[in-house]
Amino acid sequence: MIDSLLSNIQNLITLSPAEIDIVKSLFKEKSYKKGDFFLEEGRVCKYVGFVAKGLMRYYINHDGEEKIYDFSQENEFVCNYESFLQQIPSLKNIQALENSIVFVISHADLQLFYASVRGGERFGRIAIEAVFIKLLQDISSLYSETPELRYERFLKKHADLQQRISQYHIASFVGVKPQSLSRIRKRIFSQM
Repeated sequence: MIDSLLSNIQNLITLSPAEIDIVKSLFKEKSYKKGDFFLEEGRVCKYVGFVAKGLMRYYINHDGEEKIYDFSQENEFVCNYESFLQQIPSLKNIQALENSIVFVISHADLQLFYASVRGGERFGRIAIEAVFIKLLQDISSLYSETPELRYERFLKKHADLQQRISQYHIASFVGVKPQSLSRIRKRIFSQM
Protein backbone atom coordinates (compact mmCIF):
# COMPACT_ATOMS: atom_id res chain seq x y z
CA MET A 1 0.00 0.00 0.00
CA ILE A 2 2.93 2.34 0.54
CA ASP A 3 3.49 2.15 -3.22
CA SER A 4 0.66 4.66 -3.77
CA LEU A 5 2.45 7.13 -1.46
CA LEU A 6 5.76 6.57 -3.25
CA SER A 7 4.06 7.07 -6.64
CA ASN A 8 2.47 10.30 -5.41
CA ILE A 9 5.83 11.66 -4.25
CA GLN A 10 7.59 10.49 -7.43
CA ASN A 11 5.03 12.33 -9.56
CA LEU A 12 6.77 15.50 -8.32
CA ILE A 13 10.34 14.48 -7.47
CA THR A 14 12.65 11.58 -8.29
CA LEU A 15 13.56 9.25 -5.42
CA SER A 16 16.72 7.16 -5.38
CA PRO A 17 16.52 3.64 -3.90
CA ALA A 18 18.09 4.98 -0.67
CA GLU A 19 15.52 7.81 -0.55
CA ILE A 20 12.69 5.31 -1.03
CA ASP A 21 13.99 3.52 2.07
CA ILE A 22 14.03 6.85 3.94
CA VAL A 23 10.39 7.53 2.98
CA LYS A 24 9.42 4.00 4.06
CA SER A 25 11.12 4.51 7.42
CA LEU A 26 9.58 7.95 8.10
CA PHE A 27 5.95 7.24 7.15
CA LYS A 28 4.11 4.87 9.51
CA GLU A 29 0.99 2.91 8.58
CA LYS A 30 -1.98 3.69 10.81
CA SER A 31 -5.51 2.26 10.72
CA TYR A 32 -8.64 4.24 11.52
CA LYS A 33 -12.04 2.65 12.02
CA LYS A 34 -15.13 4.41 10.72
CA GLY A 35 -15.85 7.22 13.20
CA ASP A 36 -12.28 7.45 14.54
CA PHE A 37 -10.71 10.88 14.60
CA PHE A 38 -7.52 11.71 12.72
CA LEU A 39 -7.73 15.04 14.57
CA GLU A 40 -10.12 16.41 17.19
CA GLU A 41 -10.85 20.06 17.86
CA GLY A 42 -8.64 21.39 20.66
CA ARG A 43 -5.75 19.01 19.90
CA VAL A 44 -2.59 19.77 17.97
CA CYS A 45 -2.38 18.12 14.54
CA LYS A 46 0.61 15.81 15.00
CA TYR A 47 0.71 14.27 11.52
CA VAL A 48 0.41 14.77 7.81
CA GLY A 49 -1.28 11.66 6.47
CA PHE A 50 -1.59 10.04 3.07
CA VAL A 51 -4.83 8.12 2.59
CA ALA A 52 -3.96 4.75 1.07
CA LYS A 53 -7.47 3.37 1.62
CA GLY A 54 -10.62 5.01 2.94
CA LEU A 55 -12.24 8.39 3.31
CA MET A 56 -11.97 11.30 5.77
CA ARG A 57 -14.14 14.34 6.33
CA TYR A 58 -13.08 17.77 7.61
CA TYR A 59 -15.59 19.72 9.67
CA ILE A 60 -16.07 22.43 12.25
CA ASN A 61 -18.68 22.67 14.97
CA HIS A 62 -20.64 25.91 14.57
CA ASP A 63 -23.56 26.74 16.85
CA GLY A 64 -23.99 23.05 17.70
CA GLU A 65 -24.03 22.03 14.05
CA GLU A 66 -21.35 20.21 12.07
CA LYS A 67 -20.24 22.08 8.94
CA ILE A 68 -18.29 19.87 6.54
CA TYR A 69 -15.81 21.75 4.40
CA ASP A 70 -13.71 19.06 2.74
CA PHE A 71 -13.00 15.38 2.14
CA SER A 72 -9.79 13.38 1.63
CA GLN A 73 -9.88 10.03 -0.10
CA GLU A 74 -7.44 7.53 -1.56
CA ASN A 75 -4.22 9.03 -2.91
CA GLU A 76 -4.78 12.36 -1.17
CA PHE A 77 -3.08 13.92 1.82
CA VAL A 78 -4.99 14.62 5.02
CA CYS A 79 -3.97 17.28 7.55
CA ASN A 80 -4.99 20.49 9.27
CA TYR A 81 -1.96 22.44 8.07
CA GLU A 82 -2.83 25.48 10.17
CA SER A 83 -2.46 23.39 13.33
CA PHE A 84 0.34 21.14 12.03
CA LEU A 85 2.71 23.81 10.74
CA GLN A 86 2.36 26.04 13.80
CA GLN A 87 1.88 23.15 16.26
CA ILE A 88 -1.14 24.90 17.81
CA PRO A 89 -4.53 23.46 18.88
CA SER A 90 -6.94 22.83 16.03
CA LEU A 91 -10.33 24.46 15.66
CA LYS A 92 -11.31 21.74 13.20
CA ASN A 93 -12.01 18.00 13.21
CA ILE A 94 -10.91 15.32 10.77
CA GLN A 95 -12.82 12.04 11.05
CA ALA A 96 -12.84 8.73 9.17
CA LEU A 97 -16.06 8.12 7.24
CA GLU A 98 -14.87 4.62 6.35
CA ASN A 99 -12.33 2.19 7.75
CA SER A 100 -9.11 3.78 6.52
CA ILE A 101 -5.41 3.07 6.18
CA VAL A 102 -3.28 6.20 6.36
CA PHE A 103 0.50 6.60 6.14
CA VAL A 104 1.43 9.31 8.65
CA ILE A 105 4.55 11.38 9.19
CA SER A 106 5.17 13.50 12.29
CA HIS A 107 6.28 17.11 12.26
CA ALA A 108 9.82 16.13 13.34
CA ASP A 109 10.04 13.33 10.76
CA LEU A 110 8.81 15.67 8.03
CA GLN A 111 11.79 17.92 8.81
CA LEU A 112 14.02 14.82 8.40
CA PHE A 113 12.30 14.10 5.07
CA TYR A 114 13.09 17.64 3.89
CA ALA A 115 16.71 17.34 5.02
CA SER A 116 17.36 13.76 3.84
CA VAL A 117 15.54 13.54 0.50
CA ARG A 118 16.98 15.47 -2.41
CA GLY A 119 14.01 17.48 -3.66
CA GLY A 120 12.11 16.92 -0.39
CA GLU A 121 11.67 20.62 0.26
CA ARG A 122 10.55 21.10 -3.35
CA PHE A 123 7.93 18.39 -2.83
CA GLY A 124 6.74 20.12 0.36
CA ARG A 125 6.52 23.48 -1.37
CA ILE A 126 4.52 22.12 -4.31
CA ALA A 127 2.18 20.21 -1.97
CA ILE A 128 1.54 23.29 0.19
CA GLU A 129 1.01 25.47 -2.92
CA ALA A 130 -1.72 23.04 -4.02
CA VAL A 131 -3.33 23.25 -0.56
CA PHE A 132 -3.20 27.06 -0.69
CA ILE A 133 -4.77 27.24 -4.16
CA LYS A 134 -7.53 24.82 -3.14
CA LEU A 135 -8.22 26.90 -0.02
CA LEU A 136 -8.56 30.07 -2.11
CA GLN A 137 -10.90 28.30 -4.53
CA ASP A 138 -13.02 26.95 -1.66
CA ILE A 139 -13.31 30.40 -0.04
CA SER A 140 -14.26 31.95 -3.37
CA SER A 141 -16.85 29.21 -3.95
CA LEU A 142 -18.37 29.71 -0.52
CA TYR A 143 -18.99 33.40 -1.17
CA SER A 144 -19.69 33.47 -4.89
CA GLU A 145 -21.50 30.25 -5.81
CA THR A 146 -25.05 29.17 -5.20
CA PRO A 147 -25.61 25.86 -3.40
CA GLU A 148 -26.62 24.39 -6.76
CA LEU A 149 -23.27 25.37 -8.32
CA ARG A 150 -21.42 24.04 -5.26
CA TYR A 151 -23.23 20.70 -5.66
CA GLU A 152 -22.40 20.57 -9.37
CA ARG A 153 -18.75 21.26 -8.52
CA PHE A 154 -18.88 18.50 -5.88
CA LEU A 155 -20.21 16.09 -8.53
CA LYS A 156 -17.42 17.00 -10.96
CA LYS A 157 -14.65 16.82 -8.39
CA HIS A 158 -15.94 13.90 -6.30
CA ALA A 159 -18.18 11.93 -8.68
CA ASP A 160 -16.90 8.67 -7.21
CA LEU A 161 -17.74 9.77 -3.65
CA GLN A 162 -21.45 10.22 -4.19
CA GLN A 163 -22.07 6.53 -3.41
CA ARG A 164 -19.70 6.56 -0.42
CA ILE A 165 -20.95 9.66 1.42
CA SER A 166 -24.36 10.10 3.02
CA GLN A 167 -26.70 12.75 1.62
CA TYR A 168 -26.54 14.43 5.03
CA HIS A 169 -22.75 14.89 4.67
CA ILE A 170 -23.03 16.06 1.07
CA ALA A 171 -25.71 18.59 2.08
CA SER A 172 -23.45 19.89 4.86
CA PHE A 173 -20.57 20.28 2.40
CA VAL A 174 -22.80 22.13 -0.07
CA GLY A 175 -24.14 24.32 2.74
CA VAL A 176 -27.81 23.34 2.70
CA LYS A 177 -30.23 21.13 4.62
CA PRO A 178 -30.77 17.58 3.26
CA GLN A 179 -34.27 18.51 2.02
CA SER A 180 -32.82 21.38 -0.02
CA LEU A 181 -30.20 19.05 -1.47
CA SER A 182 -33.00 16.72 -2.63
CA ARG A 183 -34.65 19.61 -4.49
CA ILE A 184 -31.29 20.65 -6.02
CA ARG A 185 -30.64 17.07 -7.14
CA LYS A 186 -34.11 16.80 -8.75
CA ARG A 187 -33.54 20.05 -10.69
CA ILE A 188 -30.10 19.01 -11.89
CA PHE A 189 -31.03 15.46 -12.88
CA SER A 190 -34.26 16.54 -14.59
CA GLN A 191 -32.16 18.77 -16.88
CA MET A 192 -29.94 15.89 -17.97
